[in-house]
Amino acid sequence: MKKKIMVDMSATIVHHGHIRLIKKAKKFGDVIVALTSDKEIKKYKGYMPELKFKFRKEIIQEIKGVKKVIPSNFIISEKFLNKHNIDLVVNGGDYKKRKFKIRSISFNRTKNISSSKIRKLILKNNEKKKK
Repeated sequence: MKKKIMVDMSATIVHHGHIRLIKKAKKFGDVIVALTSDKEIKKYKGYMPELKFKFRKEIIQEIKGVKKVIPSNFIISEKFLNKHNIDLVVNGGDYKKRKFKIRSISFNRTKNISSSKIRKLILKNNEKKKK
């Protein structure tokens, strides 16, 4: 039986960095994406995501190699990992400070891309249009 690999992400704006992280995780087993709920994003990041949870889930579950997408809190607990029988946690370099009792691997983020950078570029472009 393949190992259950969890990738936790908010993916407020889905981009190629998310795809690359999922591809890396897929090498270790079946990928389950723990996708942060809208409420948790608001609580921890201070804004509502551009795409609601149901739309982010729809996109991510269509990515090749994703077996399942499950709603999650922003902070992943050991109880959550145990509930879903997770064997390995894979995440981006922005989560290096997180420690789990089970094995975890952090990969460097894809250079020059993040949902925050995309959001800033959109705002900048909208400001230019107004002038």
